[in-house]
Amino acid sequence: MQWRKSSYTGGANDNQCVELGRLAPEVGIGVRDSKDPGGGHLTLTSAQFADVVSQIKHNAER
Repeated sequence: MQWRKSSYTGGANDNQCVELGRLAPEVGIGVRDSKDPGGGHLTLTSAQFADVVSQIKHNAER
């Protein structure tokens, strides 16, 4: 799986963020801590991931 960092990080060497990886289509999205890439990942369905992003955007607007 190819992991990618958020575009909001400080750059390629910034290890203070989460990384995302697309799992099989029926599985969803993997989310892991960039500081501990071998420590496993959280698996979210596409709908769950969309809800998390929506909640983050909503809270950022406050």
